[in-house]
Amino acid sequence: MNKRTHFIIAIACLLLGLGNAQSAGAQGYAVFGHVLDVQGQPLSNADLVLEDVEQGSFHNDGPTLTVGASLTQTNPSGEFNIPSLLPGHYVIAVFSPGKEVARKELDIIDHDVRLNFELDDLADELDEIRIDADAKGAFGIQRLRAVEMAALYDTKKTEVIVLDDVTANLATNNSRQIYSRVPGLNIWESDGAGIQMGIGGRGLSPNRNSNFNTRQNGYDIAADALGYPESYYTPPAQALERIEIIRGAASLQYGTQFGGVLNFAFKEGAENKPVDFTSLQTVGSFGLVNSFNSLGGTAGKTRYYGFYQYKHSDGWRPNEQLTQHTAYGSVKYQFSEKLWIKPEFTYMTYLAQQPGGLTDAQFSLDPRQSNRERNWFHVDWNLWAVSANYSLSSKTSLNTRFFGLSARRDALGNLGRIDRLDFGGNRDLLVDQFKNWGNETRFLHRYPLLNDLSVLLLGVRYYDGFTDRRQGEGNSGDDADFTYMSSDILEGSNFDLPNKNVSVFAENIFNITPKFSIVPGIRFEYINTQAEGYYRNIVRDLAGNILLDEQIDESRKSTRSFVFFGLGMSLKQSTQLEVYGNFSQNYRAINFNDIRVNIGSLEVDPDIKDERGYNIELGARGVVGRTFDYDVSLFHLSYEDRIGTTLRKEPNPQFNNLVDRIYRFRTNIADAKIYGVESYAEVDLYKLFVRPDAPVRLSVFTNVALITAEYARSEENGIEGNEVELVPETNLKAGLIFQRNNLQLSYQFSYVSEHFSDASNAIRTPTAIEGIIPSYHVMDVAVQYTWRRYRIDAGVNNLSDSIYFTRRATGYPGPGIIPSSGRSFYLTAGVKI
Repeated sequence: MNKRTHFIIAIACLLLGLGNAQSAGAQGYAVFGHVLDVQGQPLSNADLVLEDVEQGSFHNDGPTLTVGASLTQTNPSGEFNIPSLLPGHYVIAVFSPGKEVARKELDIIDHDVRLNFELDDLADELDEIRIDADAKGAFGIQRLRAVEMAALYDTKKTEVIVLDDVTANLATNNSRQIYSRVPGLNIWESDGAGIQMGIGGRGLSPNRNSNFNTRQNGYDIAADALGYPESYYTPPAQALERIEIIRGAASLQYGTQFGGVLNFAFKEGAENKPVDFTSLQTVGSFGLVNSFNSLGGTAGKTRYYGFYQYKHSDGWRPNEQLTQHTAYGSVKYQFSEKLWIKPEFTYMTYLAQQPGGLTDAQFSLDPRQSNRERNWFHVDWNLWAVSANYSLSSKTSLNTRFFGLSARRDALGNLGRIDRLDFGGNRDLLVDQFKNWGNETRFLHRYPLLNDLSVLLLGVRYYDGFTDRRQGEGNSGDDADFTYMSSDILEGSNFDLPNKNVSVFAENIFNITPKFSIVPGIRFEYINTQAEGYYRNIVRDLAGNILLDEQIDESRKSTRSFVFFGLGMSLKQSTQLEVYGNFSQNYRAINFNDIRVNIGSLEVDPDIKDERGYNIELGARGVVGRTFDYDVSLFHLSYEDRIGTTLRKEPNPQFNNLVDRIYRFRTNIADAKIYGVESYAEVDLYKLFVRPDAPVRLSVFTNVALITAEYARSEENGIEGNEVELVPETNLKAGLIFQRNNLQLSYQFSYVSEHFSDASNAIRTPTAIEGIIPSYHVMDVAVQYTWRRYRIDAGVNNLSDSIYFTRRATGYPGPGIIPSSGRSFYLTAGVKI
C-alpha cells in the first residue's frame, strides 16, 4: 500500500459522518427546581452541567447543547431555571463544594419539567464528572472529559480503558487484549506473564514505555522520569479501575515525551460499606499461578484500598521462570468538605530467569529453544505518594502530589553475541539504583467569559532524580548471585547520574461559543543533567589476553532551559460529532545513564544531543446513541535529531588493525517524518438491527493505523530516505463482543505488518540484533461469567498457535530475537465479599 492510498483512505475516513442535522422550530420547555443538602438546606452557586443529551437543544435557534456545558447555577435559595429546552433525553449533573456529584435523567416531551436534587456529603473526588457506561452505550472505550480533576483534556486525543468492561487475560496483563481498542500502538511481548510491558505509538519505540510519560494515579513510576524513563514496574491489571492515554499534545501538561501520557488509575475502596474483599485465583499454561486479593471500604471519613498479588510462571521456553510479589495500600481521609489527603505506597519485587535471544536461523529451527542458562533479572520497586485536593469554591481548586521512588534493577548473565554459545566464565553484571522524588501542584479555576465558562490551569513541577549505575563482572556460576567479583574497581563502569527538572505550565480552555473552544498552552522547562564516574577501556586479543586496560574518568554537566507552545481547537457539533485538532511542540532529553553501558559492540556518540519536534493531529469523534462510537484522526509527528543506532566499520585492534570490525553506533541518526491515520469504530449490531434498549450486546469493533515514516535528513551514510524503524505500515485489531445478562464472550484478531528494527534497514545480521520483524497475526478468545458474588474467567491466547516475534533486543532480555509465546490457556475463579 503506497502513501497516496494511505491518505485517500485517511481523508475518506475523516469525512465520514460530518453531517448532522439539528432540529428546528420545535417548542421549547423549561427545567426548573432546587438543589438541597441532606439536611434540606439550600445550596447556592451549585453548578448544573449537561452530562449527556440525545436529540435536544436550546429553542429559537440558540446554541446546540454540548456534553460538559455549564447550564446554570443555583441562586441563594438553591433554586435554578433552565429555559427553552427542546424535546429530547438529557442527563444533568450537579456539583457543589464538599458534596457528592448528583445526576438525573429526564425526558422532555411536551411540557415543563420540575427537577429537584439532594446532594450527599462528599465521599469522592471533586470536580470529576464522567459519563458512565450505560449513558455511553457500554462501549469498550471511553474518553476523558474536557476537565478532569486538575487537568484539561479538551481538544486532545484521549482514550480511557475501563478494566471492568474488558474481557481479557488480566492475570498476565495481556497488552494485546487490554489495549485492543487503542489505535496505532506497537506492542512488544517480552514475556508471557506480563511482567515487562512495552507499548509505543506513532513510530516510537515500545521499549518499557519509555516514550510515554508513565504514571500511576497521576504521579511518575518510571526509573527516572528525565534521565532514564523506562518502566520496570507494571501495575497489575486486576487492581486497575481504568487506564488513561493522552497522545502527543499532553506534553504541555505532563512533560516532554513525544508519545504522550500513560496513566494507570487504581480502584478505590467501596463507598457504601466498611469492608469489601475480592479474591481472584488464576492457573494457566506453562506453570502460571496468579493470586490477587484486595481489601477496601469506607469507614466514616476514611476510604481505603489495598491488594497483594503473587505470580509465578515457568515460561513458554526453557530457562524462563519468574516469581513476582506486588503490594499496594492507600488511605484517603476527608478532613473537611473542601479538603482531602491521600497517602499511598506500592511495593513490587520479581526475579526472572531469562532464556536469551535467538538468531534468525535458530528461530526458524526451534523458537522455543534457549542458549542461555545463566541469565537473571531482578527488580525491587518502592513507590510512595501523598496527594491532596483543596476546593476553594465550586469553580476553583488546588491539587498537589508529592511522590518518590527507591528502586534497584539487577541484570546478570552473558550479554555476548547470541550466535556464540555460552561456555561459562564470569558473567556481566549491571546494577542500577534509583532514588528520586518530586512534586506537581496544579491550580484550576473556572471563570465566566463570552456567556460561558472558561477554564484556566496553572501548574508547577519539581523533580530531583539520582541514578547510581554500575557495570562489572559477576561470578561464573549459574545462580542469581548479584555480587561483583571486584567491588572496588569495576571492569565496566561506575557512574553517579543526578538530574534536576523545574517546569511551569499553563493551559486555558476558551469556550468561544457553546460549540467552539480554543485551548492555548505554554510550558517552561529547566533541565540539569550530570554524569560523574569512570569507565574501563579494555582491549583483548583473540586468546583473551589484555592488550590495553585503561580507566577513563568522566565528568559531564548539561544545563538548558526552553519554552514550548501548543494550541488546540474543538468544534462540537453535537454528541454525535466533534471535530478536534491540536499542535504541540515536544522535547526529549538524552539519557546520560544510557551512554556508558558496554553491551557487545555498542558505542555511543560523545556529542549526542537532545531530541526535538512537534505533533499535529486533526480528528473527528462521537457517539451515535447507544449504537455507534468512533474516533478517526490524521497525525504528523516531526522528530528532529532522532536518536538511534547504525552500523559502522573501523580497524580491529584484535587483528593488528589489518581488518575492519563492524560495530553498532548510537547517535542522532536523522530527522524523522511520520504521517498516519488512526481510526477506531465500534457498533452494537444487536441494538442497531434488533432492539435499541435490549439488555443484550453484540458489538463489532476495529482499530486501524496506517503509518508512513521516513528519515528526511541525515549526516549518517545510508540513512536518509530509509524507513523509520519500529513503524509497521499497517496495525490492525478487530473483535467481536457478546454480552447477555451475566455472560460475556470476546474474540479478537490482531495483525501487524512487516517493519525494520534499526535505522539502517538491515534485512538480517549474524547477531540478530538488526533485521526485519516479519508480519504476524494473532487471535485471542475469552469468556467471563458472574453469578451473585462469584465469577469465572477463561480464555485462550494465541488461538492459532502462531509462531512470531515482536522485537529484536539489543541487550536484556536478549540479545537477539525474543520469541512471543505460543498458544496458552488460563482459568480464573473469583469471589467478592
